[in-house]
Amino acid sequence: MNSIAGRSFEMSYLHQELINDRIHTLHREAEEYRLASRVLRLERARRDVQKATDRLRRALLAQA
Repeated sequence: MNSIAGRSFEMSYLHQELINDRIHTLHREAEEYRLASRVLRLERARRDVQKATDRLRRALLAQA
């Protein structure tokens, strides 16, 4: 194999490795985003439950 063909093959391999690495990075970032979104939804739900509990407590105290 001549050096030009060898370099071409090597560059093609490196290019493919960069593409694969980017794909893996994007998948990992997408999973991190999904996890962060679930955490935010959970925190929002907890706040909503706390607000509802507080409203119920106030309503029950107002009736007493």
